[in-house]
Amino acid sequence: MHREENIMTIGDKLSKLRKQNNYTQEQLADILGVSRQAISKWESNASYPETEKLIQLSNMYHCSLDYLLRDEMESDDFNKNGKSVNLEKHFYYEKTSEKKIKGIPLWHINIGPGRTAKGIFAVGLRAKGIVSVGIASMGVVSVGIASIGVLSIGIATLGIVAAGNIAVGVIAMGAICVGVLAMGAIAVGAFSGGALAIGNYVAAGDYARGAIAIGQSEAYGRIYQKVGELSSEEYGQVCDLITKEVPSYLSWAGNIMKAFLKF
Repeated sequence: MHREENIMTIGDKLSKLRKQNNYTQEQLADILGVSRQAISKWESNASYPETEKLIQLSNMYHCSLDYLLRDEMESDDFNKNGKSVNLEKHFYYEKTSEKKIKGIPLWHINIGPGRTAKGIFAVGLRAKGIVSVGIASMGVVSVGIASIGVLSIGIATLGIVAAGNIAVGVIAMGAICVGVLAMGAIAVGAFSGGALAIGNYVAAGDYARGAIAIGQSEAYGRIYQKVGELSSEEYGQVCDLITKEVPSYLSWAGNIMKAFLKF
């Protein structure tokens, strides 16, 4: 099958790599300590970078000096090291919005090994943004395998509100969770609900241990304990105890726990 090929000069490669790495000519010039006109001349093959600048560029772009200096046939099936790998289509993808807010792209998609997406909305293997999605993500709203954010969702999560297999947060939900208010299979917190629930103030679950403990199978409470379902009268007693024992700054969690016990 015929494959369309082009001769790639050093200028072509420098232009292509700069755009792939999301630099403007002005930004690259500032980094290298040269003029924008120098960058333009390099990319148009009107002049060539000094050896020192070539080494700096090869480090920035993670490519060999040999690749930069040698004119070669390059198609979509050749990567920047001259190997037969469709790098652009199979290893990374990057797209950035033209609109920016205080210098930050509105959205940035940057998928590939070692690449980080940074934007108001960021999507990538590694992502940082107000809303971020990635394997490792950080943002106000963060979704990923390893996720950190105000609202964090993933396998291992850390946040104000965290949901995941392993979740740590003020409000934590997951298989294993730790938080002020923790709900999960194994829950540890000031208030906890789950199969195994350990709570400083209130614990409710199959096995419960806390100051106030309500367990379906076992319950160990310092102030109050009950095995089995709460009657209406017992529920009222527990609510009064929660109001009495829980500090005012945690009343929001106490109210959520009251609602949880009601059901």
